[in-house]
Amino acid sequence: MNIPVHITNIVKELLRSGYTAEFVGGCVRDLLMAKQPKDWDLTTNARPEQILAVFAEAKYENDFGTVIIPCRDEEEKVLDVVEITTYRSEKGYADSRHPDEVRFEDELDKDLERRDFTVNAMALRLDPDGAYEFDGEKFSVVDLFGGVKDIKKKVIRAVGEPSDRFKEDALRMMRAIRFCAQLNFELEPKTQRGIVKLAGSLKFVAKERIKDELIKILASNRADEGIMALYEAKLLQYIIPELEQGVGVRQNHHHIYQVFKHNLLSLKHCPSPEWQVRFAALLHDVGKPKSKRILKGETTFYNHEYIGAKMVDRIMTRLKFKNEDRERVVNLVKNHMFYYNVGEVTAASVRRLISKVGRENLKDLIDLRVADRLGSGTPKAMPYKLRHLQYMLEKVQHDPVSVKMLAVNGNDLMSELSLQPGPKIGAILDVLLGEVLEDPERNTKEYLLQRAKLLSEDDLESLRKQARESIEEKRENEDQDMQKRFKV
Repeated sequence: MNIPVHITNIVKELLRSGYTAEFVGGCVRDLLMAKQPKDWDLTTNARPEQILAVFAEAKYENDFGTVIIPCRDEEEKVLDVVEITTYRSEKGYADSRHPDEVRFEDELDKDLERRDFTVNAMALRLDPDGAYEFDGEKFSVVDLFGGVKDIKKKVIRAVGEPSDRFKEDALRMMRAIRFCAQLNFELEPKTQRGIVKLAGSLKFVAKERIKDELIKILASNRADEGIMALYEAKLLQYIIPELEQGVGVRQNHHHIYQVFKHNLLSLKHCPSPEWQVRFAALLHDVGKPKSKRILKGETTFYNHEYIGAKMVDRIMTRLKFKNEDRERVVNLVKNHMFYYNVGEVTAASVRRLISKVGRENLKDLIDLRVADRLGSGTPKAMPYKLRHLQYMLEKVQHDPVSVKMLAVNGNDLMSELSLQPGPKIGAILDVLLGEVLEDPERNTKEYLLQRAKLLSEDDLESLRKQARESIEEKRENEDQDMQKRFKV
């Protein structure tokens, strides 16, 4: 693990100027866990105006003691922006987020006391006798609340009284669970009881902040456990209450799990690393409780994918997700029941599927189907049907290219080359298509019209033969390669 030189230089400059300076927060936790920090937070006893006097380019534009310092390379380009915050204590949180009063402090311990969890409430300071070494520099750890011990025990524990920390900022309850999901830690029992006690205060947190924490949970290595932890801590009902409607709802046929558990297991087994696809896996059957009917003794969930898509649209709108993310997840949920049976589905129907869901979403849709299968207790993630679908999708990928994707069309040939309507136009376009498939850079109007003029001198049969040789033979070879690759 390394600490960037420009970061260490800022610390040394503050020390040379007679002030204290420490690394603090998540970067200390990451260094002690042998992980490379993504962000660097520094703290000092210097007041904002004193920091501004030390660093000529520093800026101070807030009320919380945070000064921003741009760091430049040899060419004077800004390579990083570092934040330094004056030691501070806080009092009163009327809005369950912002302190009513911020007081600058002279001692580090006051600053550490206000932090959320023990693993985030440690500081790292330069110390020639320190027990830790990074990049040839020795450091000592200031650990007032047992953060080092909790890292070893792999627990997330609130600093001091959990209820006090969560009253200061209710989002910390979600953050606790998010850290567990990201770090592979567990909630310390007293901290978990504090979350359950104050879960209802999450209602007062801005939806954008809740959304950001939810995305981080979905993107973590233990996303399903994170969602389950939200449920067990009574938080999920204030985030996605629709998901809890699946608790206790039994299914039919190949499904051996209730809807809620099936959704969680689908999230667990989703092969995609993208949070949007994972979210779709979690919500793909959210419409089942509303669509459940008993017909002739059989449990049915007709049109649950369409009901679910509308629910997902409302959920993501409520939580202030970006439009493009919302549309992507809704699209996957709406189409997750796509039918595919080898021998029954034609190339034309596969093209319609591509047109319906979008080429860019095909891999996501297959990942969602895999998640759905494994989440149902089916042992085989990629059966022959799905492998065959992958094969068909790749096989027809050239079809939309056909003549519609050429830089010229039949009208161009007739107007530019004075050709008469007839089968010869189509034959010329097929030959041009073959050349473009071989070299896409040939797909320019100038080149294709020149080639078309030469081809117009050939007879129809000759043109058809050229088209077969240039297109069908190429596709036959590709088809054989794809069959081997997908084992179909």
